[in-house]
Amino acid sequence: MAKPVILAVDDDREVLSAVERDLRQRYRQAYRVVSATSGEQALETAREFKRRGAAIALFLIDQRMPGLSGTALLGELRTLYPETKRALLTAYADTEAAIAAINDVGLDYYFMKPWDPPEDRLYPVVDDLLADWSAHAVLPFEGLRVVGSRWSPGSFATRDFLSRNQVPYQWVDLDVDPEMRALIMGEGTEAPRLPVVLFPDGTSMVAPSNPELATRIGMQTVAGRPFYDLVIIGAGPAGLACAVYGASEGLKTLLIEQNAPGGQAGTSSMIENYLGFPNGVTGADLARRAATQAKRFGAEVLISNAVTGLRREDPYRIVELANGTEVACHALMLSSGMAAVKELEVPGVAALLGAGVYYGAALSEASMYRGQHVYVLGGANSAGQGALFFSRYASHVTLIVRKPDLSPQMSQYLIDRILQTENISVIGDSEVTAVHGEGHLERMDLRNAETGVTTSIPAVALFIFIGVLPRTECFRPLVATDDKGFILTGIDAREAARGWGLAREPMMFETNVPGIFAAGDVRANANRRIAAAVGEGSAAIFSVHQYLKSV
Repeated sequence: MAKPVILAVDDDREVLSAVERDLRQRYRQAYRVVSATSGEQALETAREFKRRGAAIALFLIDQRMPGLSGTALLGELRTLYPETKRALLTAYADTEAAIAAINDVGLDYYFMKPWDPPEDRLYPVVDDLLADWSAHAVLPFEGLRVVGSRWSPGSFATRDFLSRNQVPYQWVDLDVDPEMRALIMGEGTEAPRLPVVLFPDGTSMVAPSNPELATRIGMQTVAGRPFYDLVIIGAGPAGLACAVYGASEGLKTLLIEQNAPGGQAGTSSMIENYLGFPNGVTGADLARRAATQAKRFGAEVLISNAVTGLRREDPYRIVELANGTEVACHALMLSSGMAAVKELEVPGVAALLGAGVYYGAALSEASMYRGQHVYVLGGANSAGQGALFFSRYASHVTLIVRKPDLSPQMSQYLIDRILQTENISVIGDSEVTAVHGEGHLERMDLRNAETGVTTSIPAVALFIFIGVLPRTECFRPLVATDDKGFILTGIDAREAARGWGLAREPMMFETNVPGIFAAGDVRANANRRIAAAVGEGSAAIFSVHQYLKSV
């Protein structure tokens, strides 16, 4: 952990040198002693420490300096570091100013020059000040910090990206942190673009895109080679399983994921019916373990890289990426899953996304609604899991379902858990018809399907689980799909094949294009369960090997 700072300021370089010498002699083991020769330099130094998240334990500042006096400087510094101990170096003539500073800037002590010997006139007081600071100090988080507004959609998107990729960060809300707000706003009056991401080395990024942020924090975003035996699009359960078995069997394997490993399953707060985990496993933990396993076998995993198109240039299959690069392979696996959410098409939703209205679990937001009443819309397993997760934080969770009750869409074990949870209630025969709010969700309209009566109720958060759709738009010019967008494979693909051109039939997981395969939820007629997707991703490798023998 970085040492807390003692900042000494004096325009007299000889005096400043003596202060530094005495402070370092006594405190260098536990504190970092930093100096500045002017108030302006001290302010900039303190701002830089604030950006880096460094702790400052003591300001020791000369009263008589050109420009900013010591008292005025302490007033400025107090807005950045309100808990830091404040002391002045004064001459006899400055005594009245020092006494006034006790009330004006919360001065803790003033030292008369000279302070020799320091053992008698400096150290005992500084020891006491530092001990008092240490007893009450909350040391800053030393990692990544995301500074933004709770109601900023961009701030939510960054928090969600980091959370889903299990990157530790500290959230700093400008609406409740005036010191950080003053630092971010600076002298300007115009609201900054949010979020601002602060890194431990003092650098920052303003409103970064997910690919930009992924690159900055060290995720692999560019393929390491131009050609692979197997490229997998989508790191859900099927894609992860395919990567593990492909890489472990010696194939040069690349796994491309637009958001985070795990896909839709990765957002599940708890998977309780997955084989081998009797106590359940979170989707994030399952995804992390699988991604780590794939990497250990040598698979490359690209994060935050969208696929924009596919091409066939026999014997190669070409994947076009949003960053303008291309990757070639012999075999291509499509396992993009149910990546696109089914939108709630009612008035107000679009304007409030990320500001009280969320699609899916949005696990990063749970702590934001601690002690508040939140609503979950949907009646399938994902909605039930989300309701149980939010019940750990919210004072109450209300599930809104279109059916009279939770069955038959939801698994019985989830229904039993929900009915046993005291702070979860269910409203049946209902649908959301509109949401309202200025800048964030404030209320929503509920219509009872049986009576036709619409009621407007207060609401701070609505989590929507009304279904997902396959994201296959960029595949469709090349790969055949059914009328719902799911990819056809095997016999179904043969019937829809456009220019198949081979004597053999498509293999079980092969599409209408030889060498392009599909597995998991994105495949037509798939059994949409996590275990089934893992099984398909594992089994599809056999078809890939059979194809590679013919290339």
